[in-house]
Amino acid sequence: MSVAIMQPYFFPYVGYFQLIQAVNVFVIADDLNYIKNGFINKNFILLNNEAFRISLQLKGASQNKLINEIEVGENASKLLNTIKEAYRKAPYFDDTFPLLESILLSKEKNLARYLGNLLIKISKYFGLETTVLFSSEIDKDNDLRFDERIMDICERLKQDKYINPIGGVELYDKQNFKDRGMSVHFIVNETSGYKQFSSDFIPNLSIIDIMMFNSKDEIKELLNQYDLV
Repeated sequence: MSVAIMQPYFFPYVGYFQLIQAVNVFVIADDLNYIKNGFINKNFILLNNEAFRISLQLKGASQNKLINEIEVGENASKLLNTIKEAYRKAPYFDDTFPLLESILLSKEKNLARYLGNLLIKISKYFGLETTVLFSSEIDKDNDLRFDERIMDICERLKQDKYINPIGGVELYDKQNFKDRGMSVHFIVNETSGYKQFSSDFIPNLSIIDIMMFNSKDEIKELLNQYDLV
């Protein structure tokens, strides 16, 4: 049984959803500090065949606050208009846009819950059956840090395998996990390109881009294009 623990991101790229697919339990780390200029409230879409940054407006955002202590702002309608302009001629616009509309226009104002709703709704759209939990709701030792915090959560959830994005390969010592009867693995995104508007493929965009240019069956294939090391 496996678990992943990640901060919630704003329409994250396909690798994030590959991670959700790869585990039995996905924990949204909502009780960690907000990171400025990260992907918690920002991402990139395709606009005029270029990567264009979109940002979810926040109220009271500070790196001294936890993610679940911040509120969502009032620019959801503006973001929807930008997405509509960018993708209205995309092949799966009619399938995707209503879902994005229901997500962005949510009345939920807590940033962590807003993003959690986003991740859960898109995961269901993809047919993923992973259990999603919020870290703040898990009875755990909040004074622990790094490896110890992760292993504590794994033990409390009765999971013996921890999976993390490949970017964290230097952060976690596999021997530490082994000593506690667990294993740690890293997911490597191997997703190939797909047809966008032009012949020049623009990689590393938000999951919105994949949803606009691919059917559900094609998305399932893309979600399976990863390896564990």
